Amino acid sequence: MMAYIYLLLLFLSYGVSLVTSRSFPSDEVMALTTFKEDIYEDPHLVLSNWNVLDSDPCEWFGITCNKERQHVIKINISSSSLKGFLAPEIGQITYLQELTLQKNKLLGIIPKELGMLKFLKVLDLGMNRLTGPIPPELGNLSSVVKIDLQSNGLTGSLPAELGNLKYLEELRLDRNRLKGAVPAYSNSTFTANTRGMYATHSNLPGLCSSSQLKVADFSYNFLIGRIPKCLEHLPSASFQGNCLQANNTKQRPSSQCGAESSESHKAPSPKHQRAEDVAKRTKASKPAWLLALEIVTGIMVGSLFLVALLTAFQRCNSKSSIIIPWKKSGSGKDHVVVYIDSELLKDVTKFSRQELEVACEDFSNIIGSSPDSLVYKGTMKGGPEIAVISLCIKEERWTGYLELYYQREVAELARLNHENLGKLLGYCRESTPFTRMLVFEYASNGTLYEHLHYGEGSQLYWTRRMRIILGIARGLKYLHTELDPPFTILELNSSAVYLTEDFSPKLVDLESWKSILSRSEKNSGSVGNNGAVCLLPNSVEKRHVDIHGNIHAFGILMLEIISGRPPFCKDKGSLIDWAKDYLELPEVMSYLLDPELKHFRYEDLKAICEVICLCIQPDSSKQPSMDEISSVLESKIDTSASIEFKSSSLAWAELALSS
Repeated sequence: MMAYIYLLLLFLSYGVSLVTSRSFPSDEVMALTTFKEDIYEDPHLVLSNWNVLDSDPCEWFGITCNKERQHVIKINISSSSLKGFLAPEIGQITYLQELTLQKNKLLGIIPKELGMLKFLKVLDLGMNRLTGPIPPELGNLSSVVKIDLQSNGLTGSLPAELGNLKYLEELRLDRNRLKGAVPAYSNSTFTANTRGMYATHSNLPGLCSSSQLKVADFSYNFLIGRIPKCLEHLPSASFQGNCLQANNTKQRPSSQCGAESSESHKAPSPKHQRAEDVAKRTKASKPAWLLALEIVTGIMVGSLFLVALLTAFQRCNSKSSIIIPWKKSGSGKDHVVVYIDSELLKDVTKFSRQELEVACEDFSNIIGSSPDSLVYKGTMKGGPEIAVISLCIKEERWTGYLELYYQREVAELARLNHENLGKLLGYCRESTPFTRMLVFEYASNGTLYEHLHYGEGSQLYWTRRMRIILGIARGLKYLHTELDPPFTILELNSSAVYLTEDFSPKLVDLESWKSILSRSEKNSGSVGNNGAVCLLPNSVEKRHVDIHGNIHAFGILMLEIISGRPPFCKDKGSLIDWAKDYLELPEVMSYLLDPELKHFRYEDLKAICEVICLCIQPDSSKQPSMDEISSVLESKIDTSASIEFKSSSLAWAELALSS
């Protein structure tokens, strides 16, 4: 009898487990499978046991299920160097309570679909390489207690919808590129008049609505305006390193904040409204002679405008003009045909999409991303390795101005010719499918950022770092002083420095698309009788040149190279703020050095620190030129490699190869 009961219980337990395993939601398994597919680098093989044929993921690495093994409730994969994109399908894991993927190399944007996770309590995506805005949909995470997005490359403004999170206790958004004001108050604080003026935002809350908030870190962004009083008194709050109007916290220098002011974000006060009413009444009571004068002046200005317009159209018919006709198809859809000087790109190689697709393995080898572009690695048949930058934009959004600036950017990049600059090999421009690409030579040793922060620091011994600094200085000197007109790197940092096999630096302006997009947005044209847009050559906005910004960035980059620290570090804050106590004191300069460095030359370090101080000073008028900086570095830095001979086999090998 006992044996019978035992067998019956065994059978029942087996049946229960079988039913449980079979009832695991297929959409959750599919979401996890998609997550794995979107990760293209897994150096530690942490996802190796994620078997796509297994319908029960509860034993997969980093996955936790509920007690009944019916739903995934936690994904925790930290410090694993995963490189790839966040799959939007994660939003389908309905009962997920924790998503922790910090300290990886995740790229791309934060999917708005994460806002569907109603049971999520912890969202930790800190210390990755995520870009783009913070999705307002995160304001739908009704159960969330902690959000950590620190140390990424997030842009845009802080979504006011975060104020919907009534259980939120910890919010970390530091060390990003967030802009705009801190959304503080809910709509209940607006007056009736203000509600009418801001009707489109009438249902948006502010962070002051998050009554449970205890920890808030907004440091080292580009936020403007004032610090909300409700956030000043939190148990732990940080606002330093922004562009805020704050006396008690250290903010960025005005040169880094631009002309944007928090005043532009304020609602007009009743006092201002009364002033406007007075102005209107004054205007209504102007004397007759003043009105007559205004009429005559208006006629004269209008006449001058018409003369200028006619002159412009006459010049449009000359050879030097650029005509962009807009033709209508039978369906009514606009088609853009751009006529540009045929000589503009005659010396630049044009690649077909098909040959680049073959070279880049069907565009599967993604090595970088931004909100506007993807970067692929490939190898041309019988030729060099290449890096292909592809613009992410839909054809319907591609205007005549974008095409004009795209081709001008290709021509600008094609004129760069220096051993320390990434060489533009060509471009790709096709209509079906819509394609706009730039093709650069690929430096096979990865980026300087990867070597400093994720690679083996021992490979970057002192003399090698000095050679990298000198190479970057030579490249910048060429761009600033030897080209006419000069050229600057839009975002100069360690990710823009690629290294060859012998660690020679190559500057690559991977943010070229931003120049194209920003200049296009500012242009308008005149429309002629034939429907053509006429653009005079001297009216086309030129590429932005920020020499002082490049020099300031070079100072930070030198500091990053000798210290091995990123520009922003959680423990020490801003790299400049951390280093300022050591830069000018010879007895403590060595405290700046990367612990990976076994040897260094004090004379080199002293020269580097002097130049860094000159580069990063707030008054740009006192900055030296790259010609002067390069001369100082060339004369004071010793790259003979003798200092490493006694302890570094790498240095011996390099010397042997070069001799």
